[in-house]
This record gives sequence, C-alpha cells and structure tokens, in this order.
Amino acid sequence: MTEREIIEILENSGALLNGHFQLRSGLHSNRFFQAALLLQYPDKAEKVCRYLADLFKDCGATCVISPAVGGLIVGQEVARALGIRAIFADKEDGELVLKRGFTIAPGEKVLVAEDVVTKGGRVQQTADLVRAKGGVVVGIAVIVDRSGGEAKFDVPFKSALKLSLPTYEPEKCPLCAQKLPIDRPGSK
Repeated sequence: MTEREIIEILENSGALLNGHFQLRSGLHSNRFFQAALLLQYPDKAEKVCRYLADLFKDCGATCVISPAVGGLIVGQEVARALGIRAIFADKEDGELVLKRGFTIAPGEKVLVAEDVVTKGGRVQQTADLVRAKGGVVVGIAVIVDRSGGEAKFDVPFKSALKLSLPTYEPEKCPLCAQKLPIDRPGSK
C-alpha cells in the first residue's frame, strides 16, 4: 500500500479534518486526524491495520496492547492480521491499568498499537505498563505519526503514515490570534 493510497482512504472516510483544533497534547493545529471516522468502516480499518501489521510481522509479539479508547480497534485489527491476541489498557485515576482479566506474562513479547501519536505520552504510558507487568515491548505501531519526528521511543516505532501537520503552542497559535472557534475533537 502506498502513502497516497493510505491518504485516499483517510480522506474518503472523512478522517482528515480541517479547522482549529486542540489536540490531547494541548497543542493546537489546523488539521486533525480523527481515527474513529476511519475505524467506523471495518473494510478500510482492516486494510490500513493489515499494512501496519505487516511492518511488524517478524517482531515475535504474542500480544498487542492498546490504550483505551482510541487504540482499541487498531490493536484488534493489528492483532488479527498477526494472528495473536489483543488486550487493552483502561485509564484509571489518570494512569493506565490492566483490568478485565487481562494479563501479560513475564517475558512476553508485546506490540503497542495506537491510532495517532503527537507527543507520544499515551504510547509511552502503555509501554511502561507492559514493562511494569514484566513484558517486553518489541515495537510501537501507529496509524498516523503526526509528531514530525519528535516522538522517540527505545523500540522500533513505525506508522502507516507520517503526517507533517502544523502544531502550535496555544499562546503562539495563529488560529487563536484570528479568534477562530476551537474544537476539541479527540473524545467526541
């Protein structure tokens, strides 16, 4: 699958939005990737996540973990493509935890999957959780890396697509200066 084909899938599903957005990271942008709008179409989600899984086909993972909620479908589809199990971490009191009977065996090789990375905080929390449970993080798979190369991890980090979308600190945001209404689409 080419970058252009992935972009077409994202655009056709309405997942690439234009406007004035506050990202989960606190940064502002004029573009937003709303993964849910892609993931609502199982056929499109399967194509993109299978491509992402192929990037990690030789990593040796026996499990994929995703942070809830954004990464759930991504993790499920990547795990399906790899033929391994999928679990997810819930947020509790600002931290990620394993619930619902999910476990990670000591030494188990685990792939972290997420929809989008801007700064990488949620992905890092997920990797830290895996390690705290005795697992070994073998890679990080995301649909869209919008970090502009800023997100760094100590394991292989691959994305289906790198989007160089502008981000601004709120006090330096030209959209705020124009007094454009801001949208916080991350949890809508």
